[in-house]
Amino acid sequence: MKKILISLLLASSLVHAQDDATVTPGDVITTDSTTRSDVNSTSTTTLKSPPPSAITPTMNISNSDLCTVGVAGAVQTQILGISMGTTMRDMNCEKLKNAKTLYDMGMKVAAVSVMCQDKRVFDAMLMAGTPCPYDGMIGEDAKAGWETHTADQPVEEEEAESMDETTKQTLWATGGVASLLLLLLL
Repeated sequence: MKKILISLLLASSLVHAQDDATVTPGDVITTDSTTRSDVNSTSTTTLKSPPPSAITPTMNISNSDLCTVGVAGAVQTQILGISMGTTMRDMNCEKLKNAKTLYDMGMKVAAVSVMCQDKRVFDAMLMAGTPCPYDGMIGEDAKAGWETHTADQPVEEEEAESMDETTKQTLWATGGVASLLLLLLL
């Protein structure tokens, strides 16, 4: 039995072994693969950041003893930023401060005279029966002096006439900034 088994193994190996000469061309599968790859890459990076800001100058006058008012402003476009600031004199504050100083120094008539430069105060004093001092006179003598010299009485100031030089400069600067911005926007 051993001989039969060995002969079967030998026979099976002979059956499966083939010669290259006996293979026909139709029995072989040939795979031919060609791969061609072209890569074109374009990369664009755009960085968008906000423009620098125009920051209004600080006008720290709130805790001072000066009679000024701070005016400041800033405008920013994509191209240009402008900021400006100025101080303006407050004439009414100066009048009050002068009157208080005169009163503190014991010069009460002079302090009232300073306040009487305002038409509203002048009218109020007259209505109260205590007319403003006139040329060193007080009481009825002052009232008679004001009645005979009406041209010396204070008048209400018109807004356009009372503009001081600082206000005019501020208006010119504001107009200049506004026209520059208008040109930039067009």
